[in-house]
Amino acid sequence: MKAALCKSLDGAKSLAVETLPEPVAGPGQAIVRVAAAGLNFADTLITRGKYQFKPELPFSPGAEIAGTVESIGANDVGVSVGQAVMAYVNWGGASEKIAVDADKLIPIPDGVAMTVAAGLSVTYGTAMHGLADRGRLQPGETVIVTGAAGGAGQAAVEIAKLMGARVIAVVSSEEKGAIAKAAGADDVILFPESDLKTKVRALTNGDGADVVYDCIGGDASEPLVRALNWQGRFLVVGFAAGDIPKIPLNLLLLRGAEMSGVFWGESVKRDPAGHRRNMEQILSWVRDGRLQPRIHGIYPLEQIREALEILERREATGKVVLTMQ
Repeated sequence: MKAALCKSLDGAKSLAVETLPEPVAGPGQAIVRVAAAGLNFADTLITRGKYQFKPELPFSPGAEIAGTVESIGANDVGVSVGQAVMAYVNWGGASEKIAVDADKLIPIPDGVAMTVAAGLSVTYGTAMHGLADRGRLQPGETVIVTGAAGGAGQAAVEIAKLMGARVIAVVSSEEKGAIAKAAGADDVILFPESDLKTKVRALTNGDGADVVYDCIGGDASEPLVRALNWQGRFLVVGFAAGDIPKIPLNLLLLRGAEMSGVFWGESVKRDPAGHRRNMEQILSWVRDGRLQPRIHGIYPLEQIREALEILERREATGKVVLTMQ
């Protein structure tokens, strides 16, 4: 089988597509013939040794897969040969076949394309976990999403709208504002050219935001904590701006507010039932046409270098997906 291998920690240029022996399913595992794999910014980090997971060299990147169960190992694993499935696999997805613990496999409903299913786990799974599990978002509440034109931000905008919220997007340009609007944002704030606290208060009749979904950190975080409503919830999702902010804790006290970490990858391990429930909800929205994830581009496995470079340059305005056929 073919697989893209990271052979040194030098980013995209370290990747080479090679032929490897086919994997063998162990007890409780299934072999999935991969149809599509989703790539994320995390793949640019893991191929440079800068991610929290550091697999031994050589390894294949790609944390998300969609494909068909080809064979099953010993023991009853709860899936059947020929079944369409998706999974979050940490790494190893950029290959034609992969052995996966069967309890990680989630059936793909009829009508959901493999190229779409392959890109749901990380960004949409994080958004669902953050907004529903950590943020306890309720219909009618107001959500601020930073970095709202990126993959994680767009997913949060879309999920928040499906949950009945009003969404205010924070972006850095008019062009990105149009992307956030297309994803469903009700209002857009340009940052850093705007005073975030003042703009949020103006857009909410002085009340402030009920939930902040912060993908970027940096200089945006503190003014958005100051812009929280009474008993607001600030969700720490990522630090795309590069700087990890230091927040005065008295700001939370004065607003009766909460600050919660959204570590989706760890939550998948600790609460697999909750992850499965969230993904089944997301898949049902896709099946019913209520959620239409944006795909930036679909690339053959042999073009994985180009695909990763697009992510590294932060040029993607939707999901970057690899196909194996």
